[in-house]
Amino acid sequence: MSVAISVNALTKKYKDVVAVNNISFNVEQGHCFGLLGPNGAGKTTTIEIMEGIISANSGTVVYKNQKNRAKEVDDNISQQIGIQFQHTDLQDFLTVKETLNLFASFYDTTIPQNELIELCDLSDFLNRDNRLLSGGQRQRLLLALALINDPEIIFLDEPTTGLDPHARRNFWQLIKNIKAQNKTIILTTHYMDEAEYCDRVSIMVAGKIEALDTPKNLKEQYNVASMNEVFLKLARNIEAP
Repeated sequence: MSVAISVNALTKKYKDVVAVNNISFNVEQGHCFGLLGPNGAGKTTTIEIMEGIISANSGTVVYKNQKNRAKEVDDNISQQIGIQFQHTDLQDFLTVKETLNLFASFYDTTIPQNELIELCDLSDFLNRDNRLLSGGQRQRLLLALALINDPEIIFLDEPTTGLDPHARRNFWQLIKNIKAQNKTIILTTHYMDEAEYCDRVSIMVAGKIEALDTPKNLKEQYNVASMNEVFLKLARNIEAP
């Protein structure tokens, strides 16, 4: 399987704080890759560098063998990615359908709207004002906006934070449907159980990658039944003198 993104020796510092500390990993085409860890672990900083939103102090991000992308993402790459930010404000007094039309106008090429509505399960609230959406409905709309340009690679920054368990399960079903189209997904989360949905996971603590493998292999390595237990064992090992 081909590599969609390669991250090599990435480092980002803010004054005396090392937010990302010399990390490396590959994301394969068509895989769901999870960056897991507690708040402040460096997950969001990592994907913001990958997206080209902020610059790294050193290291590279390479998209499909295209050279150094750690400093900026060129126009060609930006058309291949979709982003769902951790915090996004939606325009008041617009309906869901009007919002889809607005964002579609920003791109030369878009996924057909009826396909997007079906894929993200928006049909029941298409004519609802953005202000009246539930948490789960809002996240489904934001996911649709990240997919509107039919990207090859989708970045999702803590997409299920604040959702109830039912809404989280529904959202992950949507992710499975998207992944089935051979899309590459990179996401961050601090919910360790969500690692079970990923093909590979990287557990970050204090800017470093402390574990990187498939959920199955990590559970076998630590001889536990869940990714929550993997993280707890890993955390104890880090804290031990």
